[in-house]
Amino acid sequence: MNRVGHLINGELSYDEAGRQAVYNPATGEAIRELLLAPEQTVNNAVAVAKEAFKGWRNQPAIKRARIMFEYKRLLEANRDKICALIGEEHGKIGHDAAGELQRGIENVEYACSAAELLKGEYSKNVGPSIDSWSEHQPLGVVAGITPFNFPAMVPLWMFPMALVCGNCFILKPSERDPSAALFIAQLLKEAGLPDGVMQVVQGGKSVVDTLLTNSDVEAVSFVGSTPIARYIYSKATENGKRCQALGGAKNHAIVMPDADIDNATNQLLGAAFGSSGERCMALSVAVTVGDDAADKLIDSLTTKMASLKVGAYSDNSNDYGPLISREHQMKVKDYIDSAEQDGANVLVDGRQVSVEGYPEGFFVGATLIDCVTTSMQSYQEEIFGPVLQIVRVTTMEEAMAIIDAHQYGNGTCIFTRDGEAARYFSDHIRVGMVGINVPLPVPVAYHSFGGWKQSLFGDLHAYGPDAVKFYTRRKTITQRWPSASVREGTSFSMPTL
Repeated sequence: MNRVGHLINGELSYDEAGRQAVYNPATGEAIRELLLAPEQTVNNAVAVAKEAFKGWRNQPAIKRARIMFEYKRLLEANRDKICALIGEEHGKIGHDAAGELQRGIENVEYACSAAELLKGEYSKNVGPSIDSWSEHQPLGVVAGITPFNFPAMVPLWMFPMALVCGNCFILKPSERDPSAALFIAQLLKEAGLPDGVMQVVQGGKSVVDTLLTNSDVEAVSFVGSTPIARYIYSKATENGKRCQALGGAKNHAIVMPDADIDNATNQLLGAAFGSSGERCMALSVAVTVGDDAADKLIDSLTTKMASLKVGAYSDNSNDYGPLISREHQMKVKDYIDSAEQDGANVLVDGRQVSVEGYPEGFFVGATLIDCVTTSMQSYQEEIFGPVLQIVRVTTMEEAMAIIDAHQYGNGTCIFTRDGEAARYFSDHIRVGMVGINVPLPVPVAYHSFGGWKQSLFGDLHAYGPDAVKFYTRRKTITQRWPSASVREGTSFSMPTL
């Protein structure tokens, strides 16, 4: 069986403290073995990165940017291989994997602007013959811990910007689907990145804990579930590290009485069931304002859900694929069971879906549940599967109050033709990313991604302008050169103009 190892100082390493199977979720078969890094290997990767930082930090920003230009070309040239690795280990359909990779490449494009992004500020004569300027200086060795649901895109949210800011990077991919992340990291060497600047270490909690406690790691970025995000943020800050930790979500869409139901249906289908609902921006709850809107939406959804196609990644006619693991498949089914037991109506049931040719795959069919209340476990917790729940309310204010009361505040959307309602919603809703007739309001690469409440731990959002702030320290220099025209006596007062 193929082994998946680490990337240390520009070379593949096969050190191991144990092994873990990597599965094809469509077939249920183990296809690779992941080698779990020993603590010594992780610390060695950090030590190598710390040494490489001495030279990398002094490279001109434009030279770092040129490496990213070449890296973008290599990602595009290897698009098919990267998407195949995503499909084999995650189960994501080819067209969806291509979309994931493209959104990642857009972050590389933004990183190509390093010379502009890192310019700093300059002020002449802030005092008599005194000039002052600021610089964005790199932190040193930084780490990224990434989730299974976007094995290529989320790493590309992190390391391109970290690298062009002058840092060295340690990536710990998800142990569920590590191969795509390892491959795109290897392409950096081909793009011209010096050895040691980018490292990959494989493993689980023990590897994470080693990164969180190693004193030479200056910052940690994480994307995943809220309980783990809370743990990582607490552990990182306890050890004096800068940290951004993006957690879970329960994203709501308000469907107003005046909404274009056909358009809302089409948008909800993709947003709720795309990638089997394994997206932190998936729309998993539709809050319908008025029973008429609810009934029309349900009629439209049930009709169109009948034609949805679930299957393996290699068939591009499929709409979505399997869940990541047998364990997660059973967990999603348990949430559907609990909703039914709590009194909700399962209108379209995906628990017994059968996919021809893949009897052992980790599939759950698209599921629609009506009459869900906020007290139900299935509503309160993140399901992370192809399940759309309907919550019925009578007013927009009631819908907004439900969204605001939820512990998560990642993304939300409103479907309406009323500009006044849309403006009020976007101004007042307590959620970090808002869509107006846009179901997946994921910011483009030159903005920044992040939620509110229990969806984000830390002060800065991911990628975009916030990435420059996260991966650098501002240093401000004030200088004056003594001259015959500038002579001052001793002063014990606070300096002023």
